Amino acid sequence: MHIYLINLERRKDRLQAMEDQAHALGLVQERVAAVDAGTVERVVLDRWFAAGGPLGEIPAGDKACFLSHRTAWEKFITSGQNHAVFLEDDVRLSGAAAALLASDGWIPVGTEVVKLEHYGPPGQRVLLTDIHAAGEDFKMGRMLSRHTGAAAYILSRKAAELLLAEQRFALPVDHLLFNPNNSGLFARLAPWQLLPAIARQTEFVGEKSDIEKTRAGLRAFGWTYARRELVRFGHDLKLVPRQIAALLSGAKFVPVGTAD
Repeated sequence: MHIYLINLERRKDRLQAMEDQAHALGLVQERVAAVDAGTVERVVLDRWFAAGGPLGEIPAGDKACFLSHRTAWEKFITSGQNHAVFLEDDVRLSGAAAALLASDGWIPVGTEVVKLEHYGPPGQRVLLTDIHAAGEDFKMGRMLSRHTGAAAYILSRKAAELLLAEQRFALPVDHLLFNPNNSGLFARLAPWQLLPAIARQTEFVGEKSDIEKTRAGLRAFGWTYARRELVRFGHDLKLVPRQIAALLSGAKFVPVGTAD
């Protein structure tokens, strides 16, 4: 599969780290120039996003990140391939990524999105259904609960076309892809989680994302922050009845884990 690596021009250190990983794994990546929130005109960012949304105002860094992913999706559509891998430049890939990302032969027909990443704490669990084998050493399950992070995932052409058809966005890219509580596209994308994951963002293994500083003001405690958290909690509650029904039908909360 073709691998698109999203990388800021000023982060040559991260590009080198990703190239070192790819070389060690025998993988080839195509760099996609990321949109830089520190230099791009605000009007260029804002034209793609709603003024508000289920999670409140989207920080400039998240907007720039989203448009960087969108650029990569556009490149994929022109490639003629059936599936592609999308990576951010702050992920650590496991050794198992070498064989898994070499081909899309293990991806069942009709699978539009596969999340390759373990995001969150070490014990992160996700509600999954239809769990089955994916290649020799992995499993995959269809996601029914939130598991955000968009540092490593696979899209089909159909999924990319669906995403590119959207003209305005009300959520950060990871919530749009992997948050059933808020995303109107989640059901149509029907994302799957790889078990165990083969990628982990560096913010969970020693570093913080560049986006964090653009979020600071919006995350400062106050009425805006409290209101956003209450709205988010309300969306979470709405999903509970469906999750209970899924559990009664055989779905399971499964630890994601990360392959060696």
